[in-house]
Amino acid sequence: MAFQRCVLHLSRQYITKNCLLQSANKQKYTSTQFNQQYSTKQPRLFSDRHEWVIIDKDIGTVGISKYAQESLGDIVFAQLPEPESMVHEGEECGTLESVKAASEIYSPISGIIREKNVEVESKPGLINTNYYDKGWLFKVEMTNAEEIQNLMTEEQYNKFLEMDSENKEKDEKEKGVDA
Repeated sequence: MAFQRCVLHLSRQYITKNCLLQSANKQKYTSTQFNQQYSTKQPRLFSDRHEWVIIDKDIGTVGISKYAQESLGDIVFAQLPEPESMVHEGEECGTLESVKAASEIYSPISGIIREKNVEVESKPGLINTNYYDKGWLFKVEMTNAEEIQNLMTEEQYNKFLEMDSENKEKDEKEKGVDA
């Protein structure tokens, strides 16, 4: 009986010690991982087609906005542009499909694709859960820096969404009166 109590006591100590170590390691990993994820001071810019871009030197990282991913619903397929291909501002360069609909991806800037997010192609749901972080779509080396002036700041984009929503409501009311 004394032997069993000793084994039980040692087992508890071992389990407690391992749980504390795992918890401490998990916290270290999480904080390190967080610091590596878009801890950039660069502002996120938006197109009127609901793509965002973060410019770091001459490389733009592109994704879709929260509004776009919420409108699409659960994304189940992503076709992204191939590296080394040329894209032009406002032109279609890929496709997202959801349980609700399919939608084209438009490049907010012109340039050469340097990288696509293969993780998003294999797990398109990342766009829904991490649209401003792990859900980025592709990286493009800009060929015309002046195009940045055609994009909106986050504040301007939010006002754009409000105005767009108000216009849709107004159109729906007018259609209801005409009917």
